[in-house]
Amino acid sequence: MTSNGLFPDWLLRTDPRLKVILLVLWSFHLAFLSTVIAAAVGLSGSFLIYLISGQRNCLKGLKSLLAINSFLIFIWLLLPFSFSVPGTVIYSLGPLDVTREGVNLSVILSLKALAITLGALAITGSSGPYDLLAGARKLGVPEKLTALFLLMTRYISVIGQQYHRLAQAMRVRGFRPGSDLHTLRSYANLAGLLLVRGFDRAERIYAAMLCRGYRGRFFIRADFKFKCLDLGVAWLFVSLGLLVAGLDVIGNIN
Repeated sequence: MTSNGLFPDWLLRTDPRLKVILLVLWSFHLAFLSTVIAAAVGLSGSFLIYLISGQRNCLKGLKSLLAINSFLIFIWLLLPFSFSVPGTVIYSLGPLDVTREGVNLSVILSLKALAITLGALAITGSSGPYDLLAGARKLGVPEKLTALFLLMTRYISVIGQQYHRLAQAMRVRGFRPGSDLHTLRSYANLAGLLLVRGFDRAERIYAAMLCRGYRGRFFIRADFKFKCLDLGVAWLFVSLGLLVAGLDVIGNIN
């Protein structure tokens, strides 16, 4: 991976072990915020982290945030109304009352979701899956869990390609999805076929691993060393965390 040329690539050269720690702590820290101003500053902090992640194309990564907006739509369709969050009514839409508390909660959840997603994209996108999993393994994460995630990151795209081939074959044969029993039966058959083919591929992959000397363990060869740069990145995260926490406390007092 290379820098985007516009911003320093500090996070790109940071120790993967530190990245794993920062990913967990930053995500949990943002998740417990309870004020709008703190969540907004947290989103700004995640954007700053993304800028120093050293990724080639910032705009391409930001487009990934659009995927989470589909989930945020459901929040805005439910929480602002009084039947979900009682409170002070600020507007009425026919029989539905919009409350100030519901809107405030929707804004906070939206900002936190975007901040956590952007921060995770910055940290995970600045290293390959192997480096992050190797860092997690060095931190004491169980070997079986890291091996599971390593295989998942490698073969989830393979399963996706298989799905697209099968879906295209269905369309070529005239399948058009609808709200009927035939559509449900077709998708059930598709899911079953994916499961069978996935199981068959897993057996072939396991046999290939045994032929290459696999004996139940993945050996990680990674010589990680903390550098002065790592201290600088850790200081940046700590500073952002203290700033966000202070704003959250002040907001709750007021």
